[in-house]
Amino acid sequence: QVQLVESGGGLVQPGGSLRLSCAASGRLFTIMGWYRQAPGKQRELVAAITSRGSTNYANSVKGRFTISRDNAKNTVYLQMNSLKPEDTAVYYCNARVLTVVAGTSDYWGQGIQVTVSS
Repeated sequence: QVQLVESGGGLVQPGGSLRLSCAASGRLFTIMGWYRQAPGKQRELVAAITSRGSTNYANSVKGRFTISRDNAKNTVYLQMNSLKPEDTAVYYCNARVLTVVAGTSDYWGQGIQVTVSS
């Protein structure tokens, strides 16, 4: 069974930094990424990374967040710098695999709270 275990969230002051980690089991995933959902808002993609290292970021986090992955550990990271109050949300790890015979499968972590406040 695929398991995604998230860690690294918490409370940080504006301008501070946090690093989220998501350790996955089961297989190497085609794409891994982070979504977030703030109160009253839709869940949005924050950043994603392919198994080859190509990345994509939401405009709101470009220049501040960096996504990376360690394929040997099957773990994806999100380094969040210069955090703003509007970054406050529940962050969800996502892992996606594309296969020829079975199509696309998505797996989700339970979510981890990030709160940016003074």
